[in-house]
Amino acid sequence: MKVLAALFALAALLFSPGCTSKKEPIPKNEPAPLYLKTRFQTVATEQAILLQKGTHKNQCVICGRDLPTFYRTNHAAATKKNRIRQYCSLHCLVHDNEISKTDLYDVKVVDAATLKFIPVQSAFYVVGSNREATMSNFSKYTFAKRKDADAFAKAYGGYVMNFYDAYAIAMQDFTDEKR
Repeated sequence: MKVLAALFALAALLFSPGCTSKKEPIPKNEPAPLYLKTRFQTVATEQAILLQKGTHKNQCVICGRDLPTFYRTNHAAATKKNRIRQYCSLHCLVHDNEISKTDLYDVKVVDAATLKFIPVQSAFYVVGSNREATMSNFSKYTFAKRKDADAFAKAYGGYVMNFYDAYAIAMQDFTDEKR
C-alpha cells in the first residue's frame, strides 16, 4: 500500500502542470512575475561605476547592499585618510556621517539620467517620487540638470530640491525611537 501511494505521489509530481524544464513565454496580458521585474535603481554590473577599492568594492560600506542593484541612488565620499567609500543610498551616507561620525568630504552622487557621478552641491534631488526608495520610506533620485529632475518629478511625482534639503529629510530616518 505504501509503495502504491509513493508511485501516485511521484506520478503527480512528474505530470502536474508547471513541472517541466521547458520555459513558456509569459502571456502579454498578464504582468511579469516578480522575479523578472527589475528595480528602477538597478543597472547592469558593467554600467556601474565603482569608486571604492577592495574585495567588497561592489557593496555598500554601511548595509552591505549590492551597489549595482541600487546604483541610481549611489553616493560616494572621501574620508580624511583619502579612502573612497561608496553607499547604496543617501540614507547610508547620512548614517556614516552622522551616526558613525565618519568625517566625509568630496561627496558625489549618481546622476540618474547619465549614470555618472556628480558633485552633490550641483545635484537636483527628486524626493518622494513613486519610484522605489532605497533604505528609506522616501525615494531620492538625483539629476545633474534641473530639466531632467523636473521631467522625472512630472512623470513620477516628488519634489525637486537641493542636497542639503534632501539630507535633512534623510536625517528623519534616524529619530531617537529608531536608533
